[in-house]
Amino acid sequence: MTALPSQLPPEGSLERWPWLQRLRRSADVATGPWLEALEQGALPAATDLVAVLVEKLDGAGSARLLRWWLNLPESREPAVLALRLELLDLLGRRRDPACAALLRAAVAERPSVPLLPLLGHQRDSQDFARLEQMARQAGPSPLRRAALEGLAVGLSVWPQAALQQLLLELCSDLDGMLASQAVDLLARLPSAREGLEQALSHPLDPATEARARRRLASLPRCPLLLVVHGRAGGVIPEELQTLARNLERRRRAPVRLQTLSGDAAPPDPAAPGENSPRLPLTLVPLLLLPGNHVRHDIPAIAAAWRRHGPLRRLPFLGAWPSWQEALADELAELAASHSSGQPPLLLHHPLAPGVADRYLAHLERRCSASCQAAPYTATDLEDLTLAIRGAALPLALAANRLTESLPAALGAPLLQRPRFQALLLDQLEALP
Repeated sequence: MTALPSQLPPEGSLERWPWLQRLRRSADVATGPWLEALEQGALPAATDLVAVLVEKLDGAGSARLLRWWLNLPESREPAVLALRLELLDLLGRRRDPACAALLRAAVAERPSVPLLPLLGHQRDSQDFARLEQMARQAGPSPLRRAALEGLAVGLSVWPQAALQQLLLELCSDLDGMLASQAVDLLARLPSAREGLEQALSHPLDPATEARARRRLASLPRCPLLLVVHGRAGGVIPEELQTLARNLERRRRAPVRLQTLSGDAAPPDPAAPGENSPRLPLTLVPLLLLPGNHVRHDIPAIAAAWRRHGPLRRLPFLGAWPSWQEALADELAELAASHSSGQPPLLLHHPLAPGVADRYLAHLERRCSASCQAAPYTATDLEDLTLAIRGAALPLALAANRLTESLPAALGAPLLQRPRFQALLLDQLEALP
């Protein structure tokens, strides 16, 4: 179809809409004459025409049409303003470096409520600083809200930590509508639960607080799979079963335990039907040392579960900085209660050399303690009893042969101690 601007039926004509539909379906439209007619005012700007043209334009043509819009003379007439906003909404669909540069320059010269969301729509990371500044700084509320809307439409490209910090600040803003926008945007971030809980830890306007609590309550939690050592015959110690029950109650989401000797991927009773999407399963290895179980068994278990659906795997428990800090605090308290003058002992099951050696050396530095292997044979246990003269802590999450053989020297396993119970419950409850 060879179509020229002079052939376009006027607005109001019954022939106009079928003609524009033929123009849209045509594969060889020369857009130059149409752009020139708009720029010179020879062709009245109309939303139906522009809606067809924007589909035919390349990046350079889109930038040319946007430049034409930006150079239109100002008008205060409501009908003209409404038409221009409709046209701008059509023009802003194109993401192109030339369009982004035009919008950036226009915003720098004169910030405008309609332009800020379009600037965010370009999804260029260099625009984050300007949108962040305009949303944060004192100024007209419509401009601040428009800047936040720009951040919302370009959400995927902004630095997440900086964006979350901005939103946390805006949640307590005096502008209630802006604060509500910030809450809604926080709920869309990958770390939504963490962000909303952090926002709720500070005083908020009652309406904003209620909104944040609704958003938080609507966020589903992923089911947890806690992989544990277990005992002979696949028996799971009672303290681990209690942990799972308490977590399930606090998270209001499924929590299941799997021993290292158990089936790689037993049927998941919480999983929906085959045609229904499932939340990712979060696998948490409740293992304290980087032995063969962590380096070989856990990857195999994770691979088997991935055949059932999406899975996110956390590092083994002993690698968590918060866990190592808790070990250091527990040992410091034990050492203070002993007068032997010797560094406290961390007793662990024997490990193959290599990665485990480096980990144990790090743990010794972190906890100001000495790590010592503790085999389970009777002779070794007798020798170990004689060797323990000061504070000692078993690197055992739940009851095992070591803690049961030397209860007086070692005390309770870690999960039976309040510090470690609270840490695990709090950390695992906070997972998405």
